[in-house]
Formats: sequence, structure tokens, C-alpha cells
Amino acid sequence: MHLYIAEKPSLARAIAAALPGPHQKGQGWIRCGQGKDAATVSWCIGHLLEPAEPARYNPAWKKWRLEDLPMIPEPWQLSPKDSVRQQLKVLESLIRQADTIIHAGDPDREGQLLVDEVLRYVGTKAPVQRILINDLTPNAVARAIQAPKDNREFRRLSHSALARQRADWLYGINLTRFYTLTYQQQGEQGVYSVGRVQTPVLGLVVERDNTIEDFEPKPWFRLEGEFRAREEDADQRPFTARWLPDEQFQDHLDEENRLLSREIADQIAADVNGRPGTIVESRFRDRPETPPLPLSLSALQIEAGRLFRMGAKDVLDTAQNLYERHQLITYPRSDCRYLPEGHYNQREQVIRAIGRVAPELETQFGELDTSRRSSAWNDKQVDAHHAIIPTVRPSANGKLTAAEQKIYGLISRYYLMQFAADAVHREGKLTVKVLEHKFRATETAILTQGWKALELRLRENNSEPEKPPLPRLERNEPVLCTNAGVKEKKTQPPQHFTDATLLSAMTNIARFVADPELRKTLRETDGLGTEATRAAIIDTLFKRDYLFREKRYIKATDKGKALIAALPDSIRTPDRTAVWEATLEGIRRGEDDPRQFLASLKEEITGFINRRPKPANDDSVAGNEAIHCPKCRAPMVERDGKFGRFYACTRYPDCKGTRPLEDSQPKDGTSQKPVPCPHCFSPLVRRHSKKGWFWGCSNFPGCRQTVDDDNGKPALTSRKYPLQG
Repeated sequence: MHLYIAEKPSLARAIAAALPGPHQKGQGWIRCGQGKDAATVSWCIGHLLEPAEPARYNPAWKKWRLEDLPMIPEPWQLSPKDSVRQQLKVLESLIRQADTIIHAGDPDREGQLLVDEVLRYVGTKAPVQRILINDLTPNAVARAIQAPKDNREFRRLSHSALARQRADWLYGINLTRFYTLTYQQQGEQGVYSVGRVQTPVLGLVVERDNTIEDFEPKPWFRLEGEFRAREEDADQRPFTARWLPDEQFQDHLDEENRLLSREIADQIAADVNGRPGTIVESRFRDRPETPPLPLSLSALQIEAGRLFRMGAKDVLDTAQNLYERHQLITYPRSDCRYLPEGHYNQREQVIRAIGRVAPELETQFGELDTSRRSSAWNDKQVDAHHAIIPTVRPSANGKLTAAEQKIYGLISRYYLMQFAADAVHREGKLTVKVLEHKFRATETAILTQGWKALELRLRENNSEPEKPPLPRLERNEPVLCTNAGVKEKKTQPPQHFTDATLLSAMTNIARFVADPELRKTLRETDGLGTEATRAAIIDTLFKRDYLFREKRYIKATDKGKALIAALPDSIRTPDRTAVWEATLEGIRRGEDDPRQFLASLKEEITGFINRRPKPANDDSVAGNEAIHCPKCRAPMVERDGKFGRFYACTRYPDCKGTRPLEDSQPKDGTSQKPVPCPHCFSPLVRRHSKKGWFWGCSNFPGCRQTVDDDNGKPALTSRKYPLQG
């Protein structure tokens, strides 16, 4: 018996439809054909197995305790998922009967693992083949069935997925328990979830929110001059050019080369006003721009977020519907923007199908040339899956929703662009020198729309009037500065993240990495998470009360900010996590060892936990070397700030206590080490009232215990009165 194992029921039905009849349906399987060529199609329902819970390895691990950390399973175990246990039993029976098994998981890392892990769990000696299905239309499925490969060719893809799965278990479970227990010792409630990918994503949002909150607008000055050719020529229009900063003014420029001195701006304007100058650079050209490549999932989510303000998960769910239910697009969880060269032969059919499903696009067909072949068709750039494009199916399976119409239309536009002419930009640049000062004017306009006629644009009000074209002046021509003026501007903070910009940040994470060597490495294997997981990661952060929406903007909650404030840089920043993603990609290519990757991760997690500050109410606190907050006596961690590294309170934003890095001893105006409250054992903090110095519980108003001050130390006798000062 030939046994096909699909990732999900919809794919199994598509495979069965492409196999010879008759078809017989059973509980969890479909039998196709008769005699020696008979085949059975069955399916997973996502992962049928999941990594075992900690208590499966050690009953003592069921309870959350700091002394049990880190938890490192040996050997690793999988457990059947309760919700799909029946389907696992069906597959167990079929696998034991099979002569040949055809692996038909989705063509990605997780799709490879979820079938492989079932085969390993059940155990089989039958040969296993692999088929890759990117397109659920009958012809495409039939072609894939006719081109099986040896499943062993994909073992590295499976190793990469397995390494990711185990890394997530080690990292997430150990650090979530560690930080949750640490917070509970400080009186906080709830679970503080930490994840290998989700936490750096949260860190991006918190960092952006803090930058905006701490932003102080500063004035800067734009210097512009109006110039005219010195020869009286009616055709030579005046033009406006902006001052170009140079090295002599470096001390008065910010990091974006904006002039910060009004006095210098006024002086330069006075120097050049009415003075003659010379054109030192003149450049005019028509620049062609080729069409953008078809869409990957991230590119689709970013564009749909920008144009339609759709959330990342909404875009993925909509695309998945178009793929599974309607069979109108190819596999949507793709990270590739190229197409197999063989797909070029289907272009006429695909374009006709687009005209039937999205007739509003037919008006653009007259400008297309199907003999064009853009750079999108390139077998060398295509691996397990290709870019998302429309299929040859000419009608939906039922009526499309408004969201489905938008996503299908967007995917179709990017496909049609491959057959449109280049857009042509007319660009111009004039650089003028007056005395020692340079001014530059630029011109850009679209001469020929080409593929841009298919581009969707936001309707945004542009307050700046369209600039007139520049006069065609030659190098060394004389000009006159007829007027020079200074405009005062204000620096602006960055905007809060939206779905589109947060996805863009996750996809191009190298932009947020400080280390130049690491940034260079990450440009090749860029990204936090994968195409298939990014939307789910953002959604998880909302569900765990780390993020919230304010209109279209994504912001961090106080809980999210507090967690990030407590974490070391290596956990909350994207650097290390992005390197892990690059390593997983290296495992897929056979360049990295998954065992070494996990061994390094175990050492790292052990290091995090062993370096933890002991809680302030620990009996052994007198011997603790940790730095404590001068305001509330909670443990402190090192942070990067505008003026270098410093110690910050782990209870931020509830407490904003800081210490200089060199300040290794607690100072409350005294050298007193933390002393626990005699009532609730939270740290005491020295305060001042109208009656003088005293020591009060840092857990106020939950605890109102106070202790007299004895020359900078808590006295043994206590007294009760309201905290003041």
C-alpha cells in the first residue's frame, strides 16, 4: 500500500482528487484506486505530537521552584496532543501497513518536522518519499505527485526544525519560570512569559515607546537660497536649493546633519544673500526602475498592513483561505520572492484567471507584454517554495469576502507587474557654490508610469506643493543668489510601531543591531521568526498582555515594560536571537551542527540563571553581591542609556530608581545593606518626615511597618505612623 501523509485535511483532499478512483472515505483516511496501485491518503492536523511537559521527565518539575532551574531534559520525549489523539491512532495503524510512505507536509521547516516526527514516533522500515506542493489546483498537485524525491534529502530541514523546537522548550520554559518566580518574590502576580523570539520583539516595541516618551524636541534650522541664472533668459526659471553642511560646522550639527545654531544659520544667509555663485555640479538623467518581485508572506503582510491597515494574522488567515478553500493562490507561508522558470509557461492562463476573479484589473491588461521575462523567474533563487502568485483557477469556491478580494488583488497586481514596462524617473541635481558654501537642488518626477500604473497608493494629503522642474543649467554657469532665508524646524520622535512597521522590523532585524560585524552577518540571514510564525508571535504578545493597540499603533503595556526592564540585554535585544535564526538556517544547509547549537544554548541559559540576583528578602542577602535600588531596594540590572551604561531597577516602570555603574555599594545616604521588614520581609528603605529620618517598608501601602533610624541604620524597636516624605 502507498500511504500519503498530508499536513492537513484540505491538502489530503487535494491529493486524493489528483489520484485515480474510485475513492472510499473512512475515519481519518481516503482510499484511492484498486489493486496493486491502490493508495491511501491520510493526514496530520498540524502537530500531532508536542514536546513533553517538564513533569514527564521529573515529577518534582511540576511545581515551579527556582532551585530546580535550569531544567534540561535527557533524553527528549514527545507526547501525543489530546485534541488529535484519535488521528494519531489512525496514522499509527496505516504506517504499519504501508509498503511505501509519501511525505506530503507543507514545503517548509515545520511541515517537514510534523510528518517526520510521527514516522519516528511510530517507527517504520518502509521507504519514505517526499513531494512538495505549493499550489492546490489539480494540475499542480498532479505534477507534484509525479515528481517524488527521497525524503532523506530533507533530513537537514527536519534537523533545523527539531533544533528550533527544543531550543524554544529550553529557553521558554526555563526563563519563563525564572522571571515569573523572581517577580512573585517581589509581590507581583501572573506569569511573565519569556520566549526566544517573542521577547526581542517586545523589546523592540518597549524601546520605541521609551524613546518616544523620553523624547525632547529640539530646534534645528533649514537654510535655503533662491537662485537665478545671471544671464537674462526668460526660459531660465529661478530655483530653490538647500544648504549642504560641511566639516567646518561639524560641532553645530546633530547626527542627521541638521544645523542646530540659529546664529550660524543667519550668518550664512547674510553671507550668500545677493552674492554671485557658480554651478559646480549638473546632472540630469532618465532612470528606469524595474518592477518589484512577486510577494513573499512578509512582503504581503507589510503591504497589506500599510495599504489596508490589516493585522499580520488577519493577512495570513485571509491568504490561507485563498489557498485552501478557494485555491486561488499558491502556498502563502513562503519566504521566497522568486518563481521557478517552468512557471513562465503558465503566464497566459494565470493572467486569464486574474481577469475572471478580479475583472477590475482587466483594464490594465492592454499595457502588458507577456513576452517580457522579469528577473522573478530564477530557479537558482527558489528552494522548497516560491513566491505567492495567483493560480490558474478562474473562480472562487463561493463568494470572496472584502478582505479576500483585497489580498487576491494585491497578489495579482504584483504578478502582473512582471509583464509591465519599466517605470522611468526623470531626475535632476544642481549644486551651487557661493563663497565657501554649497547649496543643492533636486528634481524627481515620473516620466513613464510603466508598472507603477498597477501600484496601489495611499491617499495622503501632501501639504508641500509640487516642485517645478529645475532649469537645465550647465556646470560652471554663473548664478545669483537672489534671496536666502532660515526656517526653524523641530526634531520629531519616531512613530509608534504599526503591524506593517513591526513586521518590517522583524524581517529586517539587522537595522536594530548595534554590533557592525553582527549586522553584516545578519543581512544575509535576516529576520526574527519565520514567515509562518511572525504573525503568531505578535498575536501571542497581545494575548499575554504585553502589547495593546491604540488605533493603528502597537504599544507596550506596563507589564511588558517591566519585564523588558528586568531582562539582560542578551535576552531582550534581537542580536543573539537573530544569530540563532541564522544558525538554524545553517543547520538546514548542513553548515552547522544542531547538537552544538543546543549545547551552547544550555550553557547560556545556565549562565543566565546562575547570575541571577538573589531576592532582597532572602535570608542570605547579607552575603549577596547584587546591586539594589536606592528607592525600593529591589535588585538592579545593567542597562544602556544615552550617556552610557547604568544600573536600573528591575521594578521599572513602577520604580525608576537608577545608580551609576561604578556605584557598587547601596547608598541611602548611608552604607547600610538591605534589611528585611520585620512584618513582611520586603526590603526597608530610609525615608525622611517632619519628625526626622526613619525606615519604612518598600511594600507601602501594602505594609505600613516603620522602624526608627539609629545613625543611618534601622533600630530594633519599631513604631507605626504613616509614611511621609
